[in-house]
Amino acid sequence: SLKSPFFPILLLSLNLLQVVLATSTNLNIMEPANHHDLNESLIDHAEGQFFLNEAFKIIMEEVLSKGTDVKQKVCEWKEPEELALLLDLGVRETGEPQEKLLQRVRDVAKYSIKTSHPHFFNQQYGGVDYHSLAGRFLTEALNTNLFTYEVAPVFVLMETEVLRGLRQLVGWTEGDGIFCPGGSTSNMYAMNLARYRLFPEVKSQGLWALPRLSIFTSPESHYSVKKGAAFLGIGMDNVIFVKVDDRGRMIPEDLDEKIELSKSQGAVPLLVSCTSGTTVQGAFDPLDRIADVCDKHKLWMHVDACWGGSVLFSKKHKHLMKGIDRANSVAWNPHKMLVAGLQCSAFLLKDTTNLLKQCHSASATYLFQQDKFYDVNLDIGDKSVQCSRKVDCLKLWLMWKAVGSMGLAERVDKAFIHARYLVEQMKKREGFQLLKFVNVCFWFIPLSLRGKEGTEDYQEKLAKVAPIIKERMMKQGTMMVGYQPLGNKVNFFRVIVLSPLLSQKDMDFFLNEIERLGKDL
Repeated sequence: SLKSPFFPILLLSLNLLQVVLATSTNLNIMEPANHHDLNESLIDHAEGQFFLNEAFKIIMEEVLSKGTDVKQKVCEWKEPEELALLLDLGVRETGEPQEKLLQRVRDVAKYSIKTSHPHFFNQQYGGVDYHSLAGRFLTEALNTNLFTYEVAPVFVLMETEVLRGLRQLVGWTEGDGIFCPGGSTSNMYAMNLARYRLFPEVKSQGLWALPRLSIFTSPESHYSVKKGAAFLGIGMDNVIFVKVDDRGRMIPEDLDEKIELSKSQGAVPLLVSCTSGTTVQGAFDPLDRIADVCDKHKLWMHVDACWGGSVLFSKKHKHLMKGIDRANSVAWNPHKMLVAGLQCSAFLLKDTTNLLKQCHSASATYLFQQDKFYDVNLDIGDKSVQCSRKVDCLKLWLMWKAVGSMGLAERVDKAFIHARYLVEQMKKREGFQLLKFVNVCFWFIPLSLRGKEGTEDYQEKLAKVAPIIKERMMKQGTMMVGYQPLGNKVNFFRVIVLSPLLSQKDMDFFLNEIERLGKDL
């Protein structure tokens, strides 16, 4: 209508368009000089593949050759300001020549931490498995999304089979599961599924439909339990800590009392999150006895076995997880003790009712059409809260194929042997004070503090030892090991000895280096 308030705006727009068209016709505007022919690719495959080959040579040399050589440094320490200048991190309007880009690849490799180095004892990952690494390279090259069979047929079937193999180790003949972006997400999945099973209306109505819920875990559990409670709207204050014994293991009797107390205060107990291999102490909760409590109160039993789950491969050590088959769900990170490479995090379920999909599905019709020409149950993407989901099963599958279950069991057993060797050697040396944990945790007592345990400032001075030794090893690049306080215990070291590259010589080097770095403190 001519009377519409938008008519003047429309008329002005048309006039402007006519002016632009006329101007461009009169001036005979040319396309930019660097405009590509639309029939040609923007990617030069020959040039790109040459660059990739050269980059791989650098990766092989700097990361996989030097980066695993005990004669080389674990890290090339630089202060943040200096490192930023060295790397020239800013991005620009125009690109750079290949020679400069290859130097950038070399610089990134040079100044990054060599986590495959035998003297990287810092985290619960490290070392390298070359079959797994090949799987990681292949995953990146194929660049697919694990949500439908039509775009990821190989990996839908492969993930299903790998998850079946992991569930069998847990002791389940049936079940479900999915690979998640880290163990923290797996733990959150367990909470979300437990809540949905008890209150399915939460999916549509949200938190308005719920009473106050409570979650039970030990103070030694991973911090993702609290973060998950916050993320899901349950609230950190409703995560109730159960007492542990002197080895950091949850006490089932206290769990039972805490559940009864929570009920009496009007809350609805939801889930117990046990831990098999706590982050610091390496404690394994008594799963069988906790399962009895969960059965009594009809609670979901989740086991965070991200660190310790791999003991299930070992005939010698799987007893640490006795009762795992009674759990409802398990989080397990093969990128830790099995050295599958980051990230490889499995979430396993005993459930056979398709609870994972019921809880998370949104039935997007542009992806999950129900009239496809194949079995639509192979479209597994609706089990996940993600849409895009990286393929994480190939690295584990290829490694498992290469060494078999026996080879993976050997890695677990060797890690325990190295830990026992370290403990035996520490007992023989002055200045090493062990904490009674499953993980090898210890204080290094410098000569200046020995025999002064009863003095007023002893704990304050001891707390400063680990940070100083850590700074020295980082700046010299000789090795890396983590430290932390825990409760009323001041800073102590926690050494991780999972890498299949390790030998007893590396254990001896570790002890000698701690002594060398701390002898003058």
